[in-house]
Amino acid sequence: MIKKLSLVSLFTLLPASFYFAQTTVFAYLKDADGKPVERAEVDLKGNDNDVTADKIGYFQFVDLQPGHYQIVITKPNYETKVMEFDVANEKRKDLGIVTLYSTLTSADQGLAIIDNDGDDEDSNSGQASTVGLLQSSQDIFSRIAAFDLGFYWFRPRGIDGRFGETMLNGVSMIKSDNGNVDFGNWGGLNEITRYPEISQNHAPSEYAFGGNSSVVYKNTKASEYRKGFQFTQSLTNRNYRNRTSLRYSSGMSKSGWAFTAMGARRWAEEGIQEGTFYDAYGAYLGIEKKFSDKHTMTFNFIGAPYRRSTSSPSTQEVYDYRGVHYNSYWGYQDGEQRSERVRKGFQPIFQIQDFWKINKNSSLWTSVSYQFGKDKGSRLDWQNVQNPSPTYYRNLPSYYDSLDPNASVVNPDGTMTTAQDAFQTSLRGWQNGDPNITQINWDRLYQRNMQQAPQNYYGQNGKRALYYLVNDVSDDKIWNVATHFIHNFNDTTKFLLNVSYQNYRSEQYREVNDLLGADFVLNRDPFAATNQPGKTGLYNEGEENVTKKVGDKMTYDYIFRRQEVKVNPGLKFSSGKFDVFVSGMFGYSSSNREGLFNHYLYKDSYGKGTDYNYWNYGIKGQAIYKVNGRNFIVYNGAYYSQAPYLEDLFVNPRVNGSVAPNVKNMVVNANDLSYVMSTPFLKLRLTGYLVDTDNETTVQRFFADGLALKSVDADGNQTNVQSAFVSQIMTDVKKRNMGLELGVDVKIIPTLSLQGLASIGQYTYQNDPTTYFASDATGVFGNGLPYTSLGKAYIKDYRQGGTPQQAFSLGFRYNNPKYWWVGANWNYFDDSYLDPASLIRTEGFIQNDLTSSPFYGLTESDLRRVLEPNKLPSSFFLNANAGKSWVIGKYYVLISATVNNILDNRKYITGGFEQTRNAKFDTFSEDLNREYPLFGPKYWYTQGRSYFINLQFRF
Repeated sequence: MIKKLSLVSLFTLLPASFYFAQTTVFAYLKDADGKPVERAEVDLKGNDNDVTADKIGYFQFVDLQPGHYQIVITKPNYETKVMEFDVANEKRKDLGIVTLYSTLTSADQGLAIIDNDGDDEDSNSGQASTVGLLQSSQDIFSRIAAFDLGFYWFRPRGIDGRFGETMLNGVSMIKSDNGNVDFGNWGGLNEITRYPEISQNHAPSEYAFGGNSSVVYKNTKASEYRKGFQFTQSLTNRNYRNRTSLRYSSGMSKSGWAFTAMGARRWAEEGIQEGTFYDAYGAYLGIEKKFSDKHTMTFNFIGAPYRRSTSSPSTQEVYDYRGVHYNSYWGYQDGEQRSERVRKGFQPIFQIQDFWKINKNSSLWTSVSYQFGKDKGSRLDWQNVQNPSPTYYRNLPSYYDSLDPNASVVNPDGTMTTAQDAFQTSLRGWQNGDPNITQINWDRLYQRNMQQAPQNYYGQNGKRALYYLVNDVSDDKIWNVATHFIHNFNDTTKFLLNVSYQNYRSEQYREVNDLLGADFVLNRDPFAATNQPGKTGLYNEGEENVTKKVGDKMTYDYIFRRQEVKVNPGLKFSSGKFDVFVSGMFGYSSSNREGLFNHYLYKDSYGKGTDYNYWNYGIKGQAIYKVNGRNFIVYNGAYYSQAPYLEDLFVNPRVNGSVAPNVKNMVVNANDLSYVMSTPFLKLRLTGYLVDTDNETTVQRFFADGLALKSVDADGNQTNVQSAFVSQIMTDVKKRNMGLELGVDVKIIPTLSLQGLASIGQYTYQNDPTTYFASDATGVFGNGLPYTSLGKAYIKDYRQGGTPQQAFSLGFRYNNPKYWWVGANWNYFDDSYLDPASLIRTEGFIQNDLTSSPFYGLTESDLRRVLEPNKLPSSFFLNANAGKSWVIGKYYVLISATVNNILDNRKYITGGFEQTRNAKFDTFSEDLNREYPLFGPKYWYTQGRSYFINLQFRF
């Protein structure tokens, strides 16, 4: 009987073991040179079956049941790799060759690359061999551009970063007001957010549709970090001087829990720019719970409070006097440095993410994120007195030099003198660095306020502030919900679907920061008496308290709201020698403004305004043709529309709810074609690209002198206005960015490689867009609107600003087998321009207001000379880096150092803008002919030689 039962049991179990087929999964580990990587640890997540690669880099897991798996590969001096794969009813599963990249250089980023080293041209190997092309670590051009050229403000293809996508744990980090990403929200947490997955430029991504810049996807799962502690200490001479961080990760426990925590601080009593300080913290907590092999949930908290001061741009005159580290935003108060421009904020992020493996072919990731908090930026303000900035044009030597030498002028301390004496005093002060002249005199500001005689203002008696500090505040509340669905039809065909929703609410207002010895400040326009005679001038008519104290809101207060939904389906498949990725996008956004102040000039300043609704659509495609296992042809194409951001939609949201006329969805048509070669000795990418942008709207806000404006009161009385804060709006802007990119990495010997980059571009405006003008000095124009048309701005064929359009790099890297390295590179930049200011390129610029015709004697050559593109000088730089690592038992130590701009080049201009405070040809050309124009362009210069030293200790 027992024998019979045993036989029955045996034959009953045989079909079961066949049904639950046990699979052996294996792979080979190699380095970037194709050499085996031995003794790497391979951790199968959620199991105790950890293995170690043998001498030929081979590892395997046996008896795996069908399901979804994840492995983590670690080895000292190599980046950590994370891979996911599915096991079906198969006896053996080959993961191919996994390439581990050395940490002995900061250039390589750490994502798993599954590659095929053979020339087998069947469809399966074709798919495997092109996976690496989608990862940034394989792209030599992008690597050099990011790590060597990015330090000098180089933007690949000249594309604004606002047209990209940055995602954190499945949700977008783009701010709806201006399209920017505030990287300070996770500042200092480098070891947590370090290894993103990047779809370069306008290539399609699995996680979002993106734009014509890159899609950067960061995931922070607690179990994916190396188990144990990691301590890092950094020294630098940049915006901060010190950085300290500590990270701990528990790894996945047998009960299915994993924890990772990190804290960091960056600080400087004074940064590389004079008068700046830096004090920022970063904290991360990740908790992961594995319920089963098919279901995992994570919780992530990220918080990074900060307080830091900023530095100023300056005219060439100021740089010639004081150098590139000069900063006009600070001065001494009681012997201590004090800055007027201080940013502080804390906007923590809470996220929950659910990972569900529905079945062997389908998975669903769902993310919920909430971010809230305030960001504040302080600045000096004043009423009925002169601008106290030391770089205000009336406080510089050039201003006194422009006057009649015998003219009487008032010194900053209130005494009288002649223009010639004032020029000599100012010049000596700037050349010698007298802080009473070159910096803010805080004691003088306090003295002026405290000398005010107490008076009664709107029922309050006290000293009115002439000078005071304000904060511009953004109080944000942002909800994000997103899902990421994947279905594998088979080994070569995958369907993806991303659906996201964002609810953005931001109250933006100004508050009193410091009254500088006064009792209160008036919430009233100081220019109203002259620009708007007969009107109240109140920023908030009807309020009970016009006298504002510290913490009170003043000047403006409004709420931005935006809701946006995006649906992004995608399909990836392989056929023969082709890999194809097609991605679509359908989107809808609704935006509005709600005013909380009733501005004295605008009827639409108060209350909730109109909802502005936009539909978006787009398609992206990528086709990879595999010539053989090492040569590829890659095409990327994108055509899509994008709704305007809130700050581009509204003309002047601080004071009214009017929108720019003829605002439409921006439309982008982007194409590129690449030849890619990847061999053990040569990596190369050669790309040609063409990106056309239509219907873009831009809004700029600034102070202008010399404008012929007229305001009309209720009785029809006209007042001429010559100075005002204004908004300049351009609609239907068309741009073209085209060029060539070349990246090369040549292995001379196994330990020495040469690397090079060439970027040759031409980024231009393609039309003469319509320009509109708005000003608080005039309020509503004769057309009944708060803006008027200035006609076309003649900027066609002008170069776009913001980045060099030609860039070259050449360098070497030596990796010694004993775990030390050294590298250096030469970088050259040319064809960098300032963006053309549209206001001075309209017909009104050349018209005499008295005759309404062009200025007498004006010739085309005169006009071309005055309005020629503002090209910046070319420059070159030398950088170097070196480092060494040690493995001492279970401990790992790494020390590295980088020096940028070794030759201390201080003549490179990283950016700037044209001032348009003289908006008429006669005054503009007169100013331009001076040795130092009063309203010349303002620049940001490179900061000179810099270093970064890093010590890392793992235990």
